[in-house]
Amino acid sequence: MIASLKCESTSKDTKVIQVTGSKSESNRLLVLQALFPEINIENLSESDDTLVLKKGLKISNGEVDVHHAGTAMRFLAAYFAATKGTEILLTGSTRMQQRPIKILVDALRSLGTSIVYDKVEGYPPLRIIGKKLNNNTVNIKANVSSQYISALMLIASSLTNGLTIHLEGEVTSVPYIKMTLSLLERMGAVCSFSNNIIKIERPIKVPEATFVVESDWSSASYFYSMVALSKGSSVKLASYTESSLQGDRALSSIYKNLGVNTTFNVGDSSILLSKNEEDLPSSISLDLSDTPDIAQTIAVTCFGLGIACELRGLHTLKIKETDRLTALKTELEKLGADVTITEDTLILELHAALDFSEAIKRKVQINTYQDHRMAMAFAPLALRFPLIINEPMVVTKSFPTFWEDISRMGIKVDFE
Repeated sequence: MIASLKCESTSKDTKVIQVTGSKSESNRLLVLQALFPEINIENLSESDDTLVLKKGLKISNGEVDVHHAGTAMRFLAAYFAATKGTEILLTGSTRMQQRPIKILVDALRSLGTSIVYDKVEGYPPLRIIGKKLNNNTVNIKANVSSQYISALMLIASSLTNGLTIHLEGEVTSVPYIKMTLSLLERMGAVCSFSNNIIKIERPIKVPEATFVVESDWSSASYFYSMVALSKGSSVKLASYTESSLQGDRALSSIYKNLGVNTTFNVGDSSILLSKNEEDLPSSISLDLSDTPDIAQTIAVTCFGLGIACELRGLHTLKIKETDRLTALKTELEKLGADVTITEDTLILELHAALDFSEAIKRKVQINTYQDHRMAMAFAPLALRFPLIINEPMVVTKSFPTFWEDISRMGIKVDFE
């Protein structure tokens, strides 16, 4: 399947869009709910990843296939390992079986878990026999994926002796660790995070409580890009707060330099994104080590605006749904961009004269590499010139209503 995208005339009226609940918050809360049934959840994410995790948490024996869901793979590995009586083969797609998990498995094994690699050492599938864990100290490298750390933190709340996690090296994606801490504290766990040491005590009692999931900031990034690339449109996104736990909340300050103002409305917990008329910079330089999921969107926005960019702190992108750095370079260069990548950096060179005529003439097709963020990051470029997105339904991994929602922003979408 392909999606043909092009801009069509629309009114300048402000659109109102309800984005699905945060995938990051939803997935953490689902694990906590499985451990502590006193927790209720509202505005749960509708993403494939969350649905896969929710289904997996209900299985205690047999095979659990997470498909492309990396968070589900990591969170479930820890959950099953710490749940006495489970016997699970935890597997996933071909790409998932190429994504390393040794750092997390080594940490779990040091706690006394029973995990065996079913095929290749260091990679899924995993054969897991759940046990009661009594060890309360673990060391783990901190510079690969914060999801490994959050997986340990989530099960720590259920361990009799709690858990002390010693982080080795520079910590990646600190906001996601703080999100996990905040959710644990809200359900009654005593936690601390200082000097690369996380301590979590088992809560004495978990009171019945309802957690309302905030809408997903990573998904909001595509609307920031559309407003930036538009001729003056605006959009109101529901269920967002200025005090968000999500690291991608940084969008509001990043996109101010890319022509988008963010107005927070406390009354109805919404944000208004509107185009500003200030002169744009010729280049930007950003460290995205705390917010790697928005790197693709920012790179594409800069290309569409004719702004050079240097994006750093992207080392985790190489082990995502695809090697996102290589994928970005490949697809942007199809459109005439000049891109250089290293292990953790993307540099987009400045265009002397922005000219999309060749891309239009050649009807460029953007490959998505089974990566939802590739499809959604490139889609806003349709406001500047027509393009084709291959395998467009990959967006259901995190944002099932994406194509419907962007059509309300003036992008005509035809599926073939």
